[in-house]
Amino acid sequence: MDSLPKRDANHVPLSPVTFLPRAAAVYADRTSVVCGGTAFTWRQTHDRCLRLSAALQALGVARNDVVSVLAPNTPALYEMHFAVPMAGGVINAINTRLDGAGVAAILRHATPKLLFVDYQYIRVATDALKSVASSSLPLLVVIDDIDAPTGARVGELEYEGLVARGDPDRHPPREVVDEWDAVALNYTSGTTSAPRGVVYSHRGAYLSTVGLLLQWGVGHEPVYLWSLPMFHCNGWTFTWGIAARGGANVCVRAPTADAMYSAIADHGVTHMCVAPVLFNVLLDANRNPLPRAVEVLTGGAPPPAALLERVERLGFHVTHAYGMTEATGPAMVCEWRERWDALPAPERAALKARQGVSAISLAGADIKNLKTMASVPRDGATLGEIVLRGSSVMKGYYKNPEATDAAFRGGWFLTGDVGVVHPDGYVEIKDRSKDVIISGGENISSVEVEAALYGHPAVQEAAVVAMPHPHWGETPCAFVALKKEFDSGAGEVSEEELVAFCRSKMAHFMVPRKVVFVDELPKNATGKVQKLALRERARGLRPRDSDKKKPDPTRPATLTALSRL
Repeated sequence: MDSLPKRDANHVPLSPVTFLPRAAAVYADRTSVVCGGTAFTWRQTHDRCLRLSAALQALGVARNDVVSVLAPNTPALYEMHFAVPMAGGVINAINTRLDGAGVAAILRHATPKLLFVDYQYIRVATDALKSVASSSLPLLVVIDDIDAPTGARVGELEYEGLVARGDPDRHPPREVVDEWDAVALNYTSGTTSAPRGVVYSHRGAYLSTVGLLLQWGVGHEPVYLWSLPMFHCNGWTFTWGIAARGGANVCVRAPTADAMYSAIADHGVTHMCVAPVLFNVLLDANRNPLPRAVEVLTGGAPPPAALLERVERLGFHVTHAYGMTEATGPAMVCEWRERWDALPAPERAALKARQGVSAISLAGADIKNLKTMASVPRDGATLGEIVLRGSSVMKGYYKNPEATDAAFRGGWFLTGDVGVVHPDGYVEIKDRSKDVIISGGENISSVEVEAALYGHPAVQEAAVVAMPHPHWGETPCAFVALKKEFDSGAGEVSEEELVAFCRSKMAHFMVPRKVVFVDELPKNATGKVQKLALRERARGLRPRDSDKKKPDPTRPATLTALSRL
């Protein structure tokens, strides 16, 4: 057995990029991408990606060079998921909800060779570049509207121009020599926390893609609606997965109710991914039930059972997943069992809200007592931390070996999420060891919000925890102790003033929707703030009435992510 060597014909590096040439050969005339009045076939998408890859190489992109993009779900962002790694580069899709400071933090850390910017985000990008050292400035490429070009430009480079001038004969795609090479760089943090860039390997992305397609039961020729931002874990790997199944990618710049329902009706959408917040968008539109079911994969804050019931009555068949950026997206899926169909609707919804079982791309997922590294019993009560192992776990944190080393222990990746295992083997998260607030599927660092509050001259102490929100699922709630001179009436400080102060310091979706004044924050014997007690108190609170339906200009309807993405 050992005498049989590896050969080029039987040992090929795994890469999700290989799904594209296959799609062009097998599904050549099928629709690949639809956006407004623009549509491409898989043959055309392959050709465009070859040309873009060639243009990137001509601009000097080489192996491991980062290429960043700040854009909504458009054909350009989709194509870059193939073209950038075809040039040997690493794609870095930036969260479009970030302000200039947040984008700048990523650019300074990632040091991309090129930055592609959608025309609607030019101002954010140019603001960000002002704080990037001149020696690290990337080439800027504008992505104009593909249906109705606006003519917006910053410099000479423009996306469609690059595609047109790329010469694949002169610069053919670079083959993946080592499947451990990086394919994507995704960031998990904001402006004041140190950026954490999560690096995916070609192997991990390939296995995650294939595994999720199997576990969600995606057949051939799906019609996939991009209600999930592609910047979230590369669209939970569906950027590559839809090519693998020869499906159609239906792009919408912002998943409003009208846009989503129109796409479902016009294109016969079969699959879509959403955070629970988009369920509210779909429900609030008061539409009739769908003529045929649409498969929905959801993640983020666990969806309330009552919400799942309402959504499924509309014709959306929901599957719940759990994951994180470091796991290349989904790490667990709540696989449905036929015997559960006979249960009453509330019980079915409660079962569906659990995080589920290990993704098949993983070698293992467990809940352990980190002190002993022993697995917790399957009793649905004993708490432990969720740990993962397998090729789909990240390579590590970019330029951060200390954080990378701390994330792994005893052959496992530590998620920081605390949960239980039920007798049937299904996992349910009970809490997060790190105080991340998941609002509409987006992560908010409580430390960042607290740092902003501490910048107010009247604030003595501040602690921020999650509070229930009727629309976003969770939202920040601030507990604040004022300095004595302000607390005694020397200067009146109101909830509205602190909220306005925060709005001037950060993206609006991060701003507390409730401020509670206290004499002193509760602390334990070592002086640490008891956030668990504050979270319990916040569960009984509600956001200010003025904020319940107030639109957030920094929060597009496309708020999607898995838990802890």
